[in-house]
Amino acid sequence: MKIVFLETDTLGKDVDLSPFDQLGEVIKYSSSNLEETVERVKEAEVIIVNKVPMKAKTLNGAKNLKLICVTGTGTNIIDFSYTNDRNIKVANVKSYSTHSVVQHTFALFFYLYEKLNYYDQFVKSGEYIRSDIFSHFNVKFHELAGKTWGIIGLGEIGRGVAQVAKVFGCNIIYYSTTGRNDNTSFQKVGLDSLLQESDIISIHAPLNQNTRDLIGEEELRKMKNEAILLNLGRGPIINENALARALKEDWIGAAGLDVLSAEPMLESNPLKDIQDSTKLIITPHIAWATIEARQRCTDEVYQNIVAFQNGEERNVVTE
Repeated sequence: MKIVFLETDTLGKDVDLSPFDQLGEVIKYSSSNLEETVERVKEAEVIIVNKVPMKAKTLNGAKNLKLICVTGTGTNIIDFSYTNDRNIKVANVKSYSTHSVVQHTFALFFYLYEKLNYYDQFVKSGEYIRSDIFSHFNVKFHELAGKTWGIIGLGEIGRGVAQVAKVFGCNIIYYSTTGRNDNTSFQKVGLDSLLQESDIISIHAPLNQNTRDLIGEEELRKMKNEAILLNLGRGPIINENALARALKEDWIGAAGLDVLSAEPMLESNPLKDIQDSTKLIITPHIAWATIEARQRCTDEVYQNIVAFQNGEERNVVTE
């Protein structure tokens, strides 16, 4: 088979791609734009892709194409009406980053909750050397035990966060963005109740018509004024203009984001101006990206292709 990687940079240079060489002729591009893709996929039987849109414009010339492998769970880059009409199979990967994203959720949280940037700078600036007591109480922080942790999107990652938060002694509540999730292990509430009751809110939902701009000015004003908001789902779930205002005017305590409405971050993003790291931390969409998770993702794509060669459907999606 002729296999074309369009964006190996999205997996990282430290992942092992050598097993794919056993499957056929493999061509690896570090990145590809729309125009380059049209030419690069003409002879491909398998495309491995992350961000480049897979639609008529990019695929009309790919007459031999049989399989598209997405190096992630989300398939919003795929025009399924087109691929289904051509009987091109699409396979994604699932569950590869759950441990990684759960871990990063708490990394963001504790950085904010325990004011770690402030205390780190207090020591590094020399202030601790000049201090006349052994400790320092100027910036207050709280115990997590006994607090209410609200989760928006109780899928596999959301459940993982809930389980860890429960170990820390939190009361767990959740909001189902579809209304279909009825997990009896945790208390299901409406969105207003979750916003009003939670000390911490973490978002682990996909982006769709139910979740776009789910958290705007009205919702942020309902939150506790010391609440921490974490977004590990998709950037457009939170209205960034409203969040910037909420942080500047102290409607909420702080926010930790791993996703933004546009990635890489735009110069015009209103959150760029908030430099107080006790109020806001933004990481560049790395929650999924531990070495282990990226290699696991790559290995899953490999297994998807092997299954396809054997006439099996593995992780095939049609919508």
